[in-house]
Amino acid sequence: MAYCTDSEVFAAVKEGTYNALLGEEYIEDVEERKKRLQPLVEEAIEDADAEIDGYLAKRYDVPMSPAPKVLNKFSKDIAVYNLMSRIGIDESDRDKTYLNRYNAAVKFLEGVAKGLIDIGTSETGSSQNQAAQKGFRMEHSERLFSRESMKGY
Repeated sequence: MAYCTDSEVFAAVKEGTYNALLGEEYIEDVEERKKRLQPLVEEAIEDADAEIDGYLAKRYDVPMSPAPKVLNKFSKDIAVYNLMSRIGIDESDRDKTYLNRYNAAVKFLEGVAKGLIDIGTSETGSSQNQAAQKGFRMEHSERLFSRESMKGY
């Protein structure tokens, strides 16, 4: 299951960019352009989700289903960046927004991987409790002295 949909990625990319993504051939019909871009968008989403899972695998079972809403946002941002980077991103232009969103997504995911950010799933608490239960155990000997046994001394 993907963390975002192809329609969400198409919505995040301006229609004027479709032809640039396809290469030198100009296609007038928007629907035809989208049809030709479909495999590239699907590949960009798969790569984005694999990147996200790479960060999350340290703390969560992946792929996550249902996925927290925040993963949808970052999956879209990374997928759009993956798509746009095919034609090059001009950092001095409006394209820098794609790079900034990608960098924000990576920073967020690094925080999740380090345990600094909780993505709000019930898995976190239970896996941390299970790890704590397995990682720490305390035993003690039977008590030798008590108030009752020391009366009168």
